[in-house]
Amino acid sequence: MSFPHRKLSYAPISSAAALVMVFFSAGLQADIPRLPDGRPDFQGIWTNETDTPVERPAQFADRQAMTAEEAAAWRPGSAAGLTDLNRMEMLDPNRGPPPAGEPIRLEADWFFSSDYVAQINGEFRTSLVIDPPNGRIPYAEDGRNRDFVSQMLARPGVAEFDGPELRPAGERCLLSVLSTAGPPMLPMSYNSNYRIVQTADYVMIMAEMVNDVRIIRLDDTHQHEAIHKWMGDSVGRWEGDTLVVTTRNIHPQQSFRGSTGNMQSTEWFSMESDGQINYRVTINEPDVFGRPWTAEVPMRRLPADNRIYEYACHEGNYAIVGALSGARWQEHYAAQEGGADAAQ
Repeated sequence: MSFPHRKLSYAPISSAAALVMVFFSAGLQADIPRLPDGRPDFQGIWTNETDTPVERPAQFADRQAMTAEEAAAWRPGSAAGLTDLNRMEMLDPNRGPPPAGEPIRLEADWFFSSDYVAQINGEFRTSLVIDPPNGRIPYAEDGRNRDFVSQMLARPGVAEFDGPELRPAGERCLLSVLSTAGPPMLPMSYNSNYRIVQTADYVMIMAEMVNDVRIIRLDDTHQHEAIHKWMGDSVGRWEGDTLVVTTRNIHPQQSFRGSTGNMQSTEWFSMESDGQINYRVTINEPDVFGRPWTAEVPMRRLPADNRIYEYACHEGNYAIVGALSGARWQEHYAAQEGGADAAQ
């Protein structure tokens, strides 16, 4: 279901003045698209793709913003490397293998740098993390290796290819790669696109990466803490023109940079303009991160004729089969060699 955009039109002076007073008294913007019920209309196709890194490069120290000149020249090393591989000869389907010793980087075939430095409220951001002031994720002193996979691997006799549960959720095609769907909803180098659909009771956000769908219930209560779901249990409320979403009950096997199922988040979606949603998220899990930390990401509207494409991950996912089969063969050969040694 979609709703028409509702923009303000000129009216007689008395009506217009009254309407302006209503918007300002409620803390609302008068220049953004709205649904018939007056709520901001977030519906459409959006991207949060950016060359701005999650954590701040050391060269910027505690500077949250860079100058326009720095933004024009900014080129993160990872994006530059992939772009070098995107030369036309590298896109030739009949090309031979890469030179000996050069890594195979499949992403180069569909990665195209956006050359876009995240810009929020007129600032060119040096990192998506804005708090702490150094732009770095504040890990607790003993906060690492608490996630599900790390805890399983810490058990005696457990190896990383013993079973599928020991592989990352993204590799298993269970969840978006690198927390694209969230929370937190952070971009990666491709498929960082989203479709948003709204009703009076729900907001749906579908990520192009793995086609994950978040369904945010509005003005509801959280489910029982014993119920764990991929992407957690998300409940939203409106504060003026800002959609505030709290999430908890995240599946224990979902991890963002070492987080566990105890992670909780608060997200804010607000429109800077018709063409941009400012997305802010605060992550809270003291045992892992030591203190809450906050990131901001601009979501830019894509043209109306854009589509979210199918991400057929499971259908072509031979990684798990190959990895586990390879491990079983290694164990088989090791057992044979051990038997031969014992016979000697």
